[in-house]
Amino acid sequence: MLYFIVFIGAGVGGAFRLGINEVADRLLGGEFPFGTLVINVLGAFLMGLLTEYFSFRGGVSQEVRLFLTTGILGGFTTFSTFALESVLLWERGQWVPAIAYIALSVFLSICALIAGLAIVRLIIQAQTA
Repeated sequence: MLYFIVFIGAGVGGAFRLGINEVADRLLGGEFPFGTLVINVLGAFLMGLLTEYFSFRGGVSQEVRLFLTTGILGGFTTFSTFALESVLLWERGQWVPAIAYIALSVFLSICALIAGLAIVRLIIQAQTA
């Protein structure tokens, strides 16, 4: 049942993400990823609100927590989870791991994206040659 709850929430979050991207492109153009920027910042803000609220309201069920965080916010943006994990490391006084996590996440994600692009381009080139 928990997987179904997360599944439904992720669909809702993904629909919100699509909507915000469409509105941002319509209003601001597609030259800069304003939609993604708004989504990432808003997602991190909402993750902070929810996490702190849940810490003070212990009676919130696991189903509701998972629906809102892993589900909706996870479908909306995983950047919110990245931001939360970074801050939790920092707040625990684990500055070196926090900085390493932030730097490695950004650097390795960009490298992985470049690698994915390169692999597909090589496959397409090989097929058209």
